Amino acid sequence: MPVSMNRRWSALGLIVTAQFMVILDVAIVNVALPSIKSDLGFSQTNLQWVISAYAILFGGALLLGGRLADLLGRRRLFVAGLSLFAVSSLLCGLAWSEASLIGFRAVQGLGGALLAPAALSLLMTTFAEGRERNLALGIYGAASGSGAAAGVLLGGLLTSYLSWSWIFFINVPVGVAAIAVTPMLLRESRAEVEHRHFDFAGAASVTAGLMLLVYAMTRATSDGWGSATTIGLLAGSTALVLAFVAIELRSRYPLLPLRIFRSRNLSAANGAMAIVGGVAFSEFFLLTLYLQDVLRYSAVQSGLAFVAFAGTVVVVSNIAQWVTGRFGVRPTLTAGLLVSALSVGLLTRLPVDGSYFWDLFPAFVLGGAGMGLSFVPVTIASLTGVERSDAGVASGLINTSRQIGGAVGLAAVSAIAAASTHGTTASALDHGFQTGLYALLGLLLFGALMVATLVRPARAAEEPAGVPLQEAA
Repeated sequence: MPVSMNRRWSALGLIVTAQFMVILDVAIVNVALPSIKSDLGFSQTNLQWVISAYAILFGGALLLGGRLADLLGRRRLFVAGLSLFAVSSLLCGLAWSEASLIGFRAVQGLGGALLAPAALSLLMTTFAEGRERNLALGIYGAASGSGAAAGVLLGGLLTSYLSWSWIFFINVPVGVAAIAVTPMLLRESRAEVEHRHFDFAGAASVTAGLMLLVYAMTRATSDGWGSATTIGLLAGSTALVLAFVAIELRSRYPLLPLRIFRSRNLSAANGAMAIVGGVAFSEFFLLTLYLQDVLRYSAVQSGLAFVAFAGTVVVVSNIAQWVTGRFGVRPTLTAGLLVSALSVGLLTRLPVDGSYFWDLFPAFVLGGAGMGLSFVPVTIASLTGVERSDAGVASGLINTSRQIGGAVGLAAVSAIAAASTHGTTASALDHGFQTGLYALLGLLLFGALMVATLVRPARAAEEPAGVPLQEAA
């Protein structure tokens, strides 16, 4: 029996709320870090782990979460992820020390890794191909694109008017309500395969490899890229990822079927998503520091400054589904990356005595438009031609690309900015931030060139998995 229209859109509201909550928690902590440092006695070196612990578990376990959703049931993993996320959020707010908060943030990241791919898979199974699915992906893209910007705003408000604990407590009632309505709105689905075998060796190697990669990037910002620790961690990560590829090539039931990479669109889309994630994480990080350390904005002022960015993402993401349907994935995604590049290009000129409406506002509006134009087509391209039995792992893969791209990009850009900062004056900090933004500009231009070269128009694209394009996500 088909799902009623009202139920489908209510289900989308639930899926989008869960996705927004997970993405929000990547950025919401940024403006609260000074308060957390003071209350829990964090050292400056360990403070970064409040963000990194979440990123490592979230990015490292997404593929695992995607395949578990396919095999065990997408709704079941959705509820499990929500439950773990809500409980760990409560524990984060109650944390009493450095170690307890870092540990609970890691568990929260694991909950997000179970939740995010299941949410996107449920969207695919709830909406049929065509206009409705594109509209749903537009709304989903708005949540994904605006989550980081909204996180900075909400984090500033909660930290200033309540306390830093509330940036975590706010997830609890949302999570409990979402768990309560899930059985009424979402139907169970799983991959239609003859087996229920699980690739434990593949899961262990790729999860450990990705976690080690994010950890290596994080350590590089403090230890240096040439340190023995960083090189050893990167070598270990490379060895584990190569072992994963070897295991997948020989496995009868692989965690990540490498055949899906035969689709040039899927491969290019995941590369583009890694770039978009790297730019988003790094840009919000650099601009938050610029607002607070150079312009001396308060936490609330820093959060409010991103309203223009977040609002534009929401509006343009919902327009992007029509633009993508009218002009195609390749032109829309290329345009989104180029508009983002124009925004970052304007931000490279940020002065020490910058004015919000003159120096930041136009770039924020352009940046939101570019991100909004990017998320919808890149999500569609990443799921085109994927067999229904691989929906969860493909969803986990695109989320992994964003999260790993974000973590690696943030670490690399932070290191570039730090190396270019000579002193603690506002002008020295400003110079470092500008250098980091130049690196992001180059990354976006490379991404636009890659998409224009590799992504095929819909009518010329291959159908590697035997699924007609109009039936693919």
